Amino acid sequence: MKKGIFGILVNMESIFLLFAMLVAIFYGEDSWLCFLLTALGTFAVGSFCIYLSRKEINKRMNRADNFLIVALSWIVFSAVGMVPYLCLADMDVASAFFETTSGFTTTGATCINDIESLPKSLLFWRALTQWIGGLGIVVFSFALIPVYEMKNSNIYSAEVTGLGLDKLRPKIGSTARRVLLIYLVLTGACAFFYWLGPMNLYDAVCHAFSTIATGGFSTHSKSIAYFQSSYLEYVASVFMIVSSLNFSLYYYMSIRRSRVLFQNEEVRVFLAYIAVAVVGFVLLFYFSPVPASAEAFMPKGFEETFRTALFHVSSIATSTGLSAQKFDYVAWGASFWMPTVVIMAIGACAGSTAGGIKIIRIIICAKSVFNELVLMLHPRAVLGVRIGKQIVPDNKVRQALSFIFIYILLVVIAMTCYSLLGADVDTALGSSISMLSNVGPGTGITGPAGTFAVVPSAGKWLMSAYMLIGRLEIFTVLFLFMPTYWKDRK
Repeated sequence: MKKGIFGILVNMESIFLLFAMLVAIFYGEDSWLCFLLTALGTFAVGSFCIYLSRKEINKRMNRADNFLIVALSWIVFSAVGMVPYLCLADMDVASAFFETTSGFTTTGATCINDIESLPKSLLFWRALTQWIGGLGIVVFSFALIPVYEMKNSNIYSAEVTGLGLDKLRPKIGSTARRVLLIYLVLTGACAFFYWLGPMNLYDAVCHAFSTIATGGFSTHSKSIAYFQSSYLEYVASVFMIVSSLNFSLYYYMSIRRSRVLFQNEEVRVFLAYIAVAVVGFVLLFYFSPVPASAEAFMPKGFEETFRTALFHVSSIATSTGLSAQKFDYVAWGASFWMPTVVIMAIGACAGSTAGGIKIIRIIICAKSVFNELVLMLHPRAVLGVRIGKQIVPDNKVRQALSFIFIYILLVVIAMTCYSLLGADVDTALGSSISMLSNVGPGTGITGPAGTFAVVPSAGKWLMSAYMLIGRLEIFTVLFLFMPTYWKDRK
């Protein structure tokens, strides 16, 4: 049964590879053969796995199997997805795996210096990997190939653990298809508004993929800044924020036609947090001293200042990482990049395509700390953490606190490793948080003006691991390193 589920997930990738092949054929590129052969090889492996599991179709997998399959599927997807980079971009294995992992995890970090030199089909595949990863490999598979869903719905929970995507319909397959429909509508709307601006259809689709997935890959080295369009910056800002809200709330809005979206406490806190951050950066632009070398990167006039602040906060808080015309928080100075790193860590809403700690965990932990302060004054008080009208169970509070603790611990470990590889403190800090929060640009030499090409191979492998850990909400991957996980597989 494990082989069968794994085979289905792998076969999904072969289907998506064929879309990139069609783009290559449309533009008359020789790269179509690479995508075809990769798709055929992937389909053969997936079909063989399904064949081996034909006698186990009625067996139910345990929780250990679910976590293992999800983690391995993301690793295998990245391993297969890097083949076109090896064939068409002249990249070494570490760089190709880093690039593909960055795509599927919607991180958006790149080690490619000259993006325009790559075939259009490879850039399309690059954007498509982010679109697939934004919704999730398992969600896509259950939405399009709903076999085994009755016996193995727990695998869905293993991938979206901590995201807050509830079963909106009785069957997981129905839930996945509904979420996919919402995802498609948002992507189509984003592509349409991009196309109304200076983008052609190809650029609009590729940028819509990366925007709705909150990924950040672009078809140009300068990202959104290439088009020098204020209109695109506003459009991108809106859709980045829209994509960072809980997708299940969109579902409830569509069937109940209620204001459930704005009644949600996490959404209200997130939007208020975005507004405060935008105002904060506007004030920094006006009153914070900046280096003389950064004058060229500073916005002029209120409208440009507001637009730059809005795009900056939207891009970082939603973990998208797109770049605009005057988007270089490293050049702006320490007073800008330090709060940017904090925003990277916080992230956006649960149940969205964004990364980071998530607003809901920040709310839970903040209320838990407040309760502890109250208990110091009133030891007999009975207090609970309340989100909206619901009391958060104690185990959920512990999970949120544990998540933040492990997040900080992983950042410290990554910083230590990067420093041993020769990175300065600024680069080590920003890169660690950026990879774990799936943001993309870091700080120092890996900031918006640079790439990760300068990072040694060992650093790229470590960053790839951190991107996967961050995308799977830490626990799904860390479970595999527990000795008891392998001893007790019930």
